[in-house]
Amino acid sequence: MTVDLTANLPAMLLIGAALLSALSGAPLLVRFLNPTLGQRIATLTMLVAAAGGLVGAVMTLLHRRNVTYQLAWPFPFGPVECGLDPLTAFFALPILIVSACCSIYALDYWPAPNNPRTVRKLTFFFGLLVSSMLFVIMSRSAGLFLLAWEIMALAAYFVLTTEDHMPDVRDAGTLYMICTHTGTLALFALFALLKNISGSFIFPDAGALTATMPLATVIFLVALFGFGFKAGLMPLHIWLPSAHANAPSHVSAIMSGVILKIGIYGLVRTLSFFTGIPLWWGIVMMVLGMVSGIVGVLFALGQHDLKRLLAYHSIENIGIITMGIGTALIGAATGSSILILLGLAGALLHVLNHATFKALLFLGAGSAIHSAATREIDRMGGLLRPMPWTTVSFIIGAVAICGLPPLNGFVSEFLIYLGFFNGTISGSGAGAIGTALAAPALALIGGLAVACFVKVVGIVFLGVPRSPLPTSIHEAKWTMLLPMMILSLVCLVIGCFPVAVAPLLESAVTSWLPPSADVPTLGTVAPLGWITILAVTLLMLSLLSWLLYRRRLHRSAVTTSATWGCGYLAPTSKMQYSASSFAAMLVKLFAGVLRPERHAPHIIGSFPATPHFESHVPEAVLERIYLPLLARIYEKFLPIRRLQHGQLHLYILYTLLTLILLIIVGSK
Repeated sequence: MTVDLTANLPAMLLIGAALLSALSGAPLLVRFLNPTLGQRIATLTMLVAAAGGLVGAVMTLLHRRNVTYQLAWPFPFGPVECGLDPLTAFFALPILIVSACCSIYALDYWPAPNNPRTVRKLTFFFGLLVSSMLFVIMSRSAGLFLLAWEIMALAAYFVLTTEDHMPDVRDAGTLYMICTHTGTLALFALFALLKNISGSFIFPDAGALTATMPLATVIFLVALFGFGFKAGLMPLHIWLPSAHANAPSHVSAIMSGVILKIGIYGLVRTLSFFTGIPLWWGIVMMVLGMVSGIVGVLFALGQHDLKRLLAYHSIENIGIITMGIGTALIGAATGSSILILLGLAGALLHVLNHATFKALLFLGAGSAIHSAATREIDRMGGLLRPMPWTTVSFIIGAVAICGLPPLNGFVSEFLIYLGFFNGTISGSGAGAIGTALAAPALALIGGLAVACFVKVVGIVFLGVPRSPLPTSIHEAKWTMLLPMMILSLVCLVIGCFPVAVAPLLESAVTSWLPPSADVPTLGTVAPLGWITILAVTLLMLSLLSWLLYRRRLHRSAVTTSATWGCGYLAPTSKMQYSASSFAAMLVKLFAGVLRPERHAPHIIGSFPATPHFESHVPEAVLERIYLPLLARIYEKFLPIRRLQHGQLHLYILYTLLTLILLIIVGSK
């Protein structure tokens, strides 16, 4: 263990942040303490933890230090180690930023006086969730990693099922628990295989193993399955839409913005153990990323539920991150340090960017849902006037997620694009073909994302309400607006000044590679200075245009008149575009993938009864692949259930026979 204060202080700050987060919900467990006071103490504790942890993470990234601690705990998986390096520190940034913002947001979104039955459970497990995520990324041994991973899974389940009196919430929680434990089983296999080739349950150093080992391919595939479930990589995403749609909005923000990235962290950390990575690893990652990105945004287009729509966009962005990782792996296979830097830096920056703008979108959606009392896009409309700050914040998040300048989503996608172009120009064979196909795929993802968020912003915030909304609809309170403003500012700063985060990205990329690797600086391969110039110019032109418009409007006579009714004498709010009609052309174009369902009325006579039309895009992978397959397996294995008859003495006999069999196999 290092004794240098510069190395130990950041680690102590991050460990302290994890411990403080775990204890943040404890005041609400004290029954004689006022719940409102307890919630405020929990929020203050979380803010202190986030501030300390952010300082420690930034110090680690700037100094590029690596420190490990071995704990004298009698774990069955060998010694227990935790540590801090730049890769861990970078993944700590979104955890701490988003958790602090969500904690503030909860004060008025989920106030203790209005939610006496659930606020204690939600606040306690929220803090435990943040703490466990920090311990997952700090773990350096299998035992501690699996312990923290399981605590994270259980804490996420309890915050997801906060409103457990609702059947949909219980179903979403059950599906999440099944999927997360399926992935955890794969992780047990992963660490057993790593122990087999490295000789220890302690994580190997970067580049300590060679991918030409016989078990390396199995480890890659098992890691892709286990961590892919947590990340929501398609087709392992089936738990994600229902979980994010049914959780409280600030919980959806941390699940989508952060928990998915823990799966990405596990995958990136596992890949760092190997050198001599074969080209097909990168091709597989690239293809999975393209599938997740394109299909994810297509399913988002067909959604009517605002939070479910945002959930599918998380699958899309996980696909973009995976494409960046695939580019880095292609670079590692072909010996291109530029490809490694651009691919991994773009992927890691998109991890941070997606955490901020997706949390911003979920918090903005939560504010709209909280006021309009519905998640259905087709029932909203005209929220711009009563909720201007929420609207502006949501639009900022929408521009960022579409990868448009001058916000942060553009910068990370630009780095990944540069990786594609470099791989196509300088590469050869399958690697060049993969990067060449990835560029138009990413462009298609961006175009479809723009179409989707034009639909959302136009229908939810513009026009007039499509159904009667509560008369008390109003702007959110400052405790809900402040986190949105903070996240908006982060999106703007990274988008306008990417040079500021370049050293952090270079530090994280360097720690992923073996110590002998030589990687260029990001400023030499990407025009970060030009991005700043163009972003600031665009902002100045936009501000100038707005000021000129306001000046001209102020000098002109303002009249009020009815909206043009397109020739109808008595237009109604129902004549506006709906979510279905806006996306109908694109949904029909990709009907082979989306499998939309339409329930059209059967009209008879000149004066039919009130008709009803409904369209629905199902979760095709779950409903048309997994569930029929599981039903078929259940049917085939039904005779085996006769062994489960409730007779205890026969169960003991089964256990005895199993032990005898294991002893015989082990003795051989």
